[in-house]
Formats: sequence, structure tokens, C-alpha cells
Amino acid sequence: MKKLLLICLALFMFHWCQAQETFPVNGTQDIRPGLYAFTNATIVVDANQTISNGVLLVKDRLIEAVGAGVPIPKGYIVVDLKGKYIYPGLIDAYTTYGLPEGARQAFGGRGTTIVPVTTKPGAYGWNEAIKPEMNARAIFHADGTKAEDLKKNGFTAVQSLIHDGIARGTSVMVSLGDERDNEVMINDEAAAHYSFNKGTAATNYPSSLMGSIALLRQTYLDADWYKNQKEEYNISLAEFNSQQSLPQIFETSDVLNVLRADKIAKEFGKQYIFKTDGDEYRRIDAMKATGSSFIIPVTFPEAYDIEDPLDARNISYEQMKAWELAPTNPAAMEKAGIKFAITSYGLQNSKDFWTNIRKAMDYGLSEKQALMSLTEIPAQMLNVSDKVGTLAKGKLANFIITSDDLFKKETVIYENWVEGRQDIVNHMDVTDLRGNYNLAGDQLAGVTLKIGGTPGAYDLNVERSSDSTRAKGTITRSGDMVTIYFDLKNKPAGNIRLSGYITGVSPVGLSGDGVMPDGTFTHWTATLSAPFTPSQPKPENKSNNEVGPVVYPFAPFGNTELPRQETVLFKNATVWTNENEGILQNADVLIENGKIKAVGKNLSAPSGAKVIDATGKHISPGIVDEHSHIAVTGGVNEGTQAVTSEVRIGDVLDSEDIQLYRQLAGGVTTSHILHGSANPIGGQTMLIKHRWGVLPDEMKFEGAPGFIKFALGENVKQSNWGIPQGTPNMRFPQTRMGVEQVYVDAFTRAKEYAAARAAKGNHVRRDLELDALVEILNDTRHITCHSYVQSEINMLMHVADSMGFHVNTFTHILEGYKVADKMKARNIAGSTFSDWWAYKMEVQEAIPYNGAIMHDMGITTAFNSDDEEMARRLNQEAGKAVAYGKVSEEEALKFVTLNPAKMLHVDNRVGSLKPGKDADIVVWSADPLSIYAVAEKTYVDGIKYWDIDEDAAKQKALKADEARIIQKMIAAKNQGSATQRPNGGARRPRYTCDTIEDDAYVVADDYNGMQTKNTDDQSRNNKQ
Repeated sequence: MKKLLLICLALFMFHWCQAQETFPVNGTQDIRPGLYAFTNATIVVDANQTISNGVLLVKDRLIEAVGAGVPIPKGYIVVDLKGKYIYPGLIDAYTTYGLPEGARQAFGGRGTTIVPVTTKPGAYGWNEAIKPEMNARAIFHADGTKAEDLKKNGFTAVQSLIHDGIARGTSVMVSLGDERDNEVMINDEAAAHYSFNKGTAATNYPSSLMGSIALLRQTYLDADWYKNQKEEYNISLAEFNSQQSLPQIFETSDVLNVLRADKIAKEFGKQYIFKTDGDEYRRIDAMKATGSSFIIPVTFPEAYDIEDPLDARNISYEQMKAWELAPTNPAAMEKAGIKFAITSYGLQNSKDFWTNIRKAMDYGLSEKQALMSLTEIPAQMLNVSDKVGTLAKGKLANFIITSDDLFKKETVIYENWVEGRQDIVNHMDVTDLRGNYNLAGDQLAGVTLKIGGTPGAYDLNVERSSDSTRAKGTITRSGDMVTIYFDLKNKPAGNIRLSGYITGVSPVGLSGDGVMPDGTFTHWTATLSAPFTPSQPKPENKSNNEVGPVVYPFAPFGNTELPRQETVLFKNATVWTNENEGILQNADVLIENGKIKAVGKNLSAPSGAKVIDATGKHISPGIVDEHSHIAVTGGVNEGTQAVTSEVRIGDVLDSEDIQLYRQLAGGVTTSHILHGSANPIGGQTMLIKHRWGVLPDEMKFEGAPGFIKFALGENVKQSNWGIPQGTPNMRFPQTRMGVEQVYVDAFTRAKEYAAARAAKGNHVRRDLELDALVEILNDTRHITCHSYVQSEINMLMHVADSMGFHVNTFTHILEGYKVADKMKARNIAGSTFSDWWAYKMEVQEAIPYNGAIMHDMGITTAFNSDDEEMARRLNQEAGKAVAYGKVSEEEALKFVTLNPAKMLHVDNRVGSLKPGKDADIVVWSADPLSIYAVAEKTYVDGIKYWDIDEDAAKQKALKADEARIIQKMIAAKNQGSATQRPNGGARRPRYTCDTIEDDAYVVADDYNGMQTKNTDDQSRNNKQ
């Protein structure tokens, strides 16, 4: 006790006297260095070195020496830590510690009005989501209360960032001391931070994930241009450039966003450190392939309370699998050899931190890796390993003292030392109260108190020998004071409340006063009758840690292993070739190495080929959907500007979308994924193949030419957007006349831009928006235009003629029958609906004969879906051309196969069954135009991604896996695990042309006072 008092006195004097040299001294200066020698401890220097009976010398803020047999200089206060452990102080690599909630509003808050460009005073960039000028050091202030929560878990230093915006500025690295802000600063520019979330930016752009990506990509280009220009001063770009030498940390919400951000990094020669939500296990190989380091949380989801079968229907399979597999993520990262730090960020209760760390260890995370991820690795990431992360001479005296191995469940953190200053978490010399006590007092005869648990987390069981009564109670301790509650149920019945204090330590004794259930007072004593005997640990139930496999994609009907290419010979089928051979009866199709090898009769099977008797079946080319909005995440429209040709659907492909699988079941093998129709010139499109289970970039149709979405009509002039006329800064255009001027202006600017960029020695800023328009002028990017009304279709053809570009396809084109001659003259294709009409004003004159009329005029004509459900039956839509327009069956099937392939300039690869083309084929149960036809097998590149029989087995296996996980959740609840109510699952939005994302990526910070909105569900659909 005497040594403890000396330590506390020395610390008090040192703290009171210490001041920075630049601060004035009030009184006489009296600086006394803190000199401490911690002896006889087990010192964990780092994850690879442990010293038994070691010595740690601390001088002032630094470690003076560490080792075995280190001599102790005179003047050092010696602290004997026999039986105790010393660990390096933990480092949290991702926090908002010390940053006040309201401070960010000084940088610009989010308003409700239309804000096309920043209104923030100062020479900043145009978009408030790009705010590299935000420096955490300018607003950081140490927060003693929040620091205590962190220190209780063993943290001594943290990185703190402003969690707001796409380019977020710089963070700080600070110690968790309760001194002046100047004194806790380890690094005032620890890292530069990024995300895809626009945060509190008032500017409306971006409103979609693809807009966020485009904005960040353009910012990198602008910053590079800014280095060598003299035309403007821009604080944001200057700060952006100055931060490129710092560690670059990118926050993402899921594994696919990691891949999206990594593409940007590779494009501009960067290497991001990714802060994630902890789901890397879903695509662990892809995560390793990035070559990046990671900061991962331990925010494992709680089990769902689904004992009620109706509640069980309100969670998705993805949620079930995430609950089961999330705790395996750290171990999966370790096994894959990925460098990662662990953060407590995101935990609603700081007490869950060590519970979840140990849970991760139960699922395979090693103690060595856990320690490295909390010490050395974050220090290395943030370039402060010369100051923190291990125990070594010259480093900051940041360390913790524990009762035992840090990762054991019973271990207690006694002290947390931050830069040589002591913070007592739990007293080391506190008497252990555990044991059996004989209780004495009125109406308490024969009662035994059995105190167990762990010091700092005691539990209490009460027994009475006279009638074998047993009850659970509670005991709390504050210093030497104790409070005890229990209910014996009878004699007396009701709560007995005892309060008292420790009267002795050898043996332990307790005494005090209490209140009985009837309100009478009593004096009580408790005498130790038997010491505490730790119970033998129960054998671990390893079955609880057994988990199901990861499936690809992480969705229902995913595969544990991706299917492979096959060599297959289909015999005796009716083959719809879409070539000169027409429809062949009793014919064979051979596929090999992902290509169609041969089509004909009496083909021989090569060695090792699978032979399928297709007698009575029909084989057709895979269906090609020219107009689709599936497999997109984060919004299908960037509708905040009239021209957004810089955004790319290819940046936001969602390989986990169940619609890919469902449409395979309808024979769809290729889909053209379009930007929506919110603006005259929308975003760049992406042609994909339905390769179920691969990564987003692996779905892309290799070598396909680029396309872009244009739009006409009600959507682009915002007829149904609900914005009152006269609202300030309303987006142009508001009329159909204005739409024409958008096109004229955009292509005029594009021509001028191309000429300027072509000039020798130019320093013209690269503009991604205009780059895409120049590609159109150069006929290397093709237009597919959303269109309805004859007058507007004529207008765009006229503008194209006058400006020198070509419209490749009019999509929807429900008045195509009125302008078919003009389309034919310009070689413009038409991708229409089979029989949609009168669902809004501008389609009142649509007719079901439209497709047949355009086809008869010699126009390349297709039927498209523009709808995730209709795409599953495009074969039936094609059949309507026979019903309405007397188109031949062979030509009708081409409406959804060869003709859209021609429109998309990929008919050399798909659309017909011809040797050398891709083996994208469908085996039908009947004539594919029949309403009774079912796709039994669908191949893409010779890989069977759909099989009706295998699907039946998958459905059965899915139900069994769901039932298994449900039982596991119920067992977890019964064992005392925390639970959450089912929330209906995070359903993917159903996108159409005119789905507008109102609030996507506005605010996504739940932990530093910012409201959170679920961007997946915040969409407004203007469909009429």
C-alpha cells in the first residue's frame, strides 16, 4: 500500500508540474521526471518475444530499458509485478475519438434545397463531398470520458478521423492521456481518408454510388492537372495533392466496394488501406489479390430471435449466413496471409470488445495474430512504429499491466500507462471476495453466500440448509463497500437488501446493515467458511463453432465451388440456329472449351465428353436482353445533372444479385445493364454475361464495345419528380425544347474540347464527362436512347445529323412505327416492348404491332425487358411478335437473341448457334416461343450455370441450411447470447429506368452523432 501511495503522489506532482515549453509557467517551475522500475513481470515485448521475470524501466514519457536482469538505477520507484504481465499498449486504428459532433458543421451542413455547386465561402472545390482541407488536428480535443472506455479495454493510442465525405482530409494519431491536446499528439497528419459516402455535403451531386466513384476519379485527374496550371487557386485540390504521401485509408461497406475502390487505386497508382465492415471472408481470395492491408471491426451481428416461425420468415438467408460466419473473418484473414489491424469502431457497447475478440479466437484467430493486429500492425500502417506498438527503448511508455495472459477470459487489466502516466483500471491489491460465507443476522440463520465469477465481475448464489432453498443474487463492489440483493422466496419472501463493507482480509469478512422484505432493519455479518475453488472448465462444445461453407455468390443458390467448363454433346434435339441452316430437326450440338464446336447431325463425341440425349428438347442461343437494370447497386440514375456521361454502370455491378440466377432460369445469358433515364445524357452502360458466382468484373462481356444511355421525354424534363416550379437552382431542362439544347450544347463543348486536347503542347484539363462524348463523335461509343414520342425521336435524329454522331438504338421506341422509314435510312436499331401501352401519357399511342412493323421495314428489331421479372420470360415476349405481327417463329426468336446481339455489336460472339461462337445455349423442354416451354439447362461460355434438376436439389439444401442455422440461433439465445429482432432483411431495390435515389450516400456515420439512412431502401420510383 505504501508503494502505491508513493506512485500516486509522484504521478500527481509530475502531472501538476509538467507543462509544454511554449506555455507560460504560473509560479515556479518544478519538473520532476517520472522514474519507474517494473520488476519480476512477464513482459510481452511484442507478438514474437516474451521475457520472464523481466524489468521495464520508464523515464518520463519514454521506455528507458526492457529486458531480463536490467539493472535498476538509483532514484527509480520499484514496482514488484510478480505474477503479473506487461503488454504493449493497444492501438485502435480507426476512431472518431476527440472530435466533437457539431464541429463538422463548420465545413458545411446538408440542406434541403437544390445545391448544384458549393455555396461554402472560400477558395474551395466545387463539390462539398471533396473536402481534403478538413484536418482533424484543427478540431481535436481530448475527451477524458471516452478515453476511459478505450483505456479499460487496453488501448493507449488511437487514430482519430473526421468521418464525413468522400475525400475526408487528414486524421491524427493521439495518446489517450488526459493532458493538453498539444501533449497527446503523436502525429498530427496520420493518414488521408476516403469513402464512397458523400456525408454532410450540401451539393446534390453525387446521389449514387457510381457518381461517387466518378467524382473521386475526376478529383484525381483534376489534382494532377492542378499541379502544373496557373489558372486558378483551389484549396481543396492543393490539400488533396499535399496528402498523397500519407497512408491512404479508404472506408468501404462491403467486399464489392473494396474491389471498386481498389480499381481506382490501381488506376492512379495508389495503395489503399481498407477499413471494412468485416465481411472479407465472403471473397477472401479477391481481398488478398488487392495486395492491401485492412482495418477490420469485431462488430459481429447478434443472433436473431426467431423462435416464432413467423419471425424466422423475416430474415434473409444472407443475414443467417452473415451471423454464422462473421466471427470467422479474422481467422480467414490470418489464414489467407492478409495484413490487418483490428478496431473497436462500430461496437455499440465497449464491453463487447474483448468478448468478440475471444469469440474470433474460438473460431481460429491465433493469439499471436490478435496481438499483432492490436499493436504492431496498426503502428506500421500509420507510420508510428518508432513510437508505439512494441516495448522498446526510446518508444513511448504506453503499456498495460494484466493479471494473466491478455487473451484469457478471466484476465483483468489492472493498469493502463499512457506516456508514462498511470491510469488505474482495476486495483491490483484488492482483496478477492470469492468463496463461501456463513451469513448471520435476523431471519438469516443457516444462509450461505457463494460468491464466484471473476474479480470485477462477481456472481452470487444463495443457499439455506434448513429447507434446501436456493436462489440467484447479485453482488456489486465499490472499493471496500459491497451491496448484496437476493430473494429466498419464503421465510421471508421478497428482496433482502444488504449493504456493508470488508471487515478483514485474512480471512475475509463482511459486515453491515440490511433491510428485510417487511421493511425492518437488521445487522448482518458474513464469515468465510470455505475458499473459492475454481470449477473445472467444461469441455468446449466444438460443434457450436462448426460453420457452414461460404457460398459464391453470398446469396441463396450460391455454389461452394464455381462450376467449370464442360465438353458436352447434345443429341437429337430441335436446334434453332438463327443461321442460314434455320431450325434443324433431330440435330446435335457440340460445345468444347467454352465455344460451339459443331452443329449438325450424327456428330461424334470427343474423348471425355458428356453426352446428353436431347430427344424432344429444343436448343436455342442464349437470350440477350438489350435493356436491363439488374445487378446494379447504389442507384441506377445519377440524375442530379443533365449530363452525367462520366458515370459508369460498370463501376457498380452487383454480382450477388439473385436476379442473375433467376434470369438464367429463363434462358437469359447476356444482359445490357443501362443507366436510368433521369437525364438527357446519362451514364455509360455495361454488357454482362450471367456468370453466377463470379466477381463483378468477371461478369463483363470481354471485348464488347462501349455504350451510353441517352433519354428523351417526361423523365428527363422531370415531369413527375414532384419539384415545385420556381424552386431555386432547378435542374435544366424543364421542357422538351430544353432537352434539345442540352444535346447541342454538350456536343459543341465536346468538339471544342477534342480540338483543344489535340493541340500540340496543350495543358487542357481532362474531363471525363466530355471524354465519353468525344468517344461518341469518334464512333467508339454507341448510343442507346430511351424514347417514346415521335417528335422527340425526330429531334434527336436531326441533332445527330447536324452534330455528326450516330444513334445506334432507340430503346422503348413505342412510336417506332411512325418513324421507321427515318430510322431505316440512318441504320438505327429499335429495341421495344412487345405489347406495353397506355401506362403513362407519352405511350398512349403505342401499339402491339410496333415490333413487327419495324422488322418488316428492315430495321434490326428486338424486344427488351426493362424489368427484372419480365426478363425471365423474354422467350414468351418474342412469341407475341408471332401473335400480333405474323412474324415467323424463327425471326421472332431472333428478337431476343441475334437481333439484340447485332445492336450491341457482339453478334460475332453470341446470338446464334454457329461454330466458333461462345457456347451460350439454352436447352428448352418445348418450343422456346411456347408459354409451356421451360429452360432446363442454361450454359454460358460452356459452363452450366442453370440446371432445373440441380436447382431442385439446391432448394432442398437451402431449406436444410436455413433450418440448421435457425436451430443454432435458438441454441445461442438459450445459452444467454444477446439477440435482435428480425428486421425483414436488407432487400435490394428493384430498379427501373426512372428510379431516383433521393438520399443515397448522404450520411453514413452512426457513431459520431450523425444520422444514418439505409441507402439501399431510400429510393423513389417515379414509374407511372
